Amino acid sequence: MTYKILFLDIDGTILKPDHTYHPKTKEAIKQIQSQGMEVFLATGRPAHELSELAEELQVESYIGYNGAYAVYQDETILDEPMKKETLIKYLEIAKESGHEIILYTSERNYVTSTDSPYMIRFMELFQLTEKNLITEDILDDVLGATLLNVPPEETSRYEIDDIRLAQVNVNGAENCYDVIRKAVNKGEAVRTVLNRLNIPKEQAIAFGDGMNDKEMLELVGEGFAMGNAHPDLFQYANHKTTTVSEAGVFSGLEKLGLVK
Repeated sequence: MTYKILFLDIDGTILKPDHTYHPKTKEAIKQIQSQGMEVFLATGRPAHELSELAEELQVESYIGYNGAYAVYQDETILDEPMKKETLIKYLEIAKESGHEIILYTSERNYVTSTDSPYMIRFMELFQLTEKNLITEDILDDVLGATLLNVPPEETSRYEIDDIRLAQVNVNGAENCYDVIRKAVNKGEAVRTVLNRLNIPKEQAIAFGDGMNDKEMLELVGEGFAMGNAHPDLFQYANHKTTTVSEAGVFSGLEKLGLVK
């Protein structure tokens, strides 16, 4: 099989818990690019938090906000904000229940509280560099959201308007959930990219570790779940590779004969 494109999640796939990456992961990306393959970062992170890593890895294209926004070599090819009514409902539920929310626009992060210990911890875990209090005037521009301090038995309150929640697969982020729209997710964003580049899904490869990667791994021809993946993710992948600390991206691509 000739492969033409590679999609890589970031946290738990490229980045280890200490926010560094295995040298072999960067080497794998370099080898893939040298073969003429396209490489996309595919993450729940906001786009404005990606530039440093993207520059280090020399990757120019990305999917951000769990599939709501995509850029191919400086061209925006996908931009799908969330419904304002949904966000208003979410803020009401969170206020009633003592939960926290981070909302992401194309330029900034907005939070329900700047001094909550849950919020501070989450920002540190993902090295998010800024936080602004949520105001109603930004609700038309929100591309993604994460819920914090939500006990598992209360998650169903947020599963409205064709939305599912994906538990954040990072130690220290227990009871944190990414908001995934069933029509706007990494899988649908990958579909948009493949259509834009006229690449059949059989020639696409993806790596991920969290339940926000479910649709992406299902869509591509070769879907790899990292060894450190959420246990529920393995059923949606073609392959299981080694952990992020063991250069799972390199190991998986080596299995396909694409790196050495």
